[in-house]
Amino acid sequence: MSKRLAEVARKVGVSEATVSRVLNDKPGVSDATRQAVLTALDVLGYERPTKLRGERARLVGLVLPELQNPIFPAFAEIIGGALAQNGYTPVLCTQTAGGISEADYVELLLQQQVSGVVFVGGAYAQQDADHTHYGRLTDLHLPTVLVNAPVDSLRFATVSCDDTVATTQALTHLRSLGHERIGLLLGPRDHIPSRRKLAAARRIAAEAGEELDESLVVHSLYSLEAGQAAATRLLAAGVTAIVCASDPMALGAIRAVRRAGLSVPRDVSVVGYDDSALMNCTEPPLTTIRQPIEPMGRTVIELLLRQISSDSAIRDELFFEPELVVRGSTGPAPHAP
Repeated sequence: MSKRLAEVARKVGVSEATVSRVLNDKPGVSDATRQAVLTALDVLGYERPTKLRGERARLVGLVLPELQNPIFPAFAEIIGGALAQNGYTPVLCTQTAGGISEADYVELLLQQQVSGVVFVGGAYAQQDADHTHYGRLTDLHLPTVLVNAPVDSLRFATVSCDDTVATTQALTHLRSLGHERIGLLLGPRDHIPSRRKLAAARRIAAEAGEELDESLVVHSLYSLEAGQAAATRLLAAGVTAIVCASDPMALGAIRAVRRAGLSVPRDVSVVGYDDSALMNCTEPPLTTIRQPIEPMGRTVIELLLRQISSDSAIRDELFFEPELVVRGSTGPAPHAP
């Protein structure tokens, strides 16, 4: 306790007695000094006394990995709107190549005394990424909610779309159309949602008395260009259908099919994931797995507000069932009856 008083006092430039008065919510301290002491607590990584946590600003950090994939702005719109309805202002933090890192954003948000943080995609879903900044949030007991599949070592309230169900829906649909050589175009190897999709595909193959052909599994970045390059490798392996881990990757796969002189869905069927904006306006309209982003977004806010109001440690992962949306990018396998 004395070490904490001394450190905070040095940081703010006041006496330890003044810090003690702030921590014990005693009178005789100016508002400016009180706020400076509370900010110093956050920056130095010390937990605020419970009775002072309500003095955090009514700001909530909303951290996104990018805005190019339409699913992230869609989540941001729903979550941001719900925050505003509940009297909180979202602070949008978007990462860019060579820009501010996720860890840097966490420090900036702590300096702003945010009431909580919502992550939609991020390092928490990558097994090999640095997770140190999440430990800061845990140590500070800052209300935090994740959207989709964290690594096992992180225990936060999480809202996820069920990757096992999504993979089952896509593969069942394609098999019903006569496809046997089905390629899987997944995210990076250390990405937890993609690992779950791959595990589901292996289980489905095992239940059919088969073994998943690993040559038909390709890992890629979540972009149209990376999807196109990866899909080209799957086409060389003779697939008649491709299940993709995102809609942009699926659009890249369609481009790869056309560059190979083939047609979608006559020669190769393609399934996306997310049902993000305008996927029904592509040519052909994309068959995809729809994430229920509205109920997921509402649940994110419910979990966050519960933590803010009650300081309860909610660490469960809640799963939402996706929906297969069949459009024009899937059809019967070539030579299928």
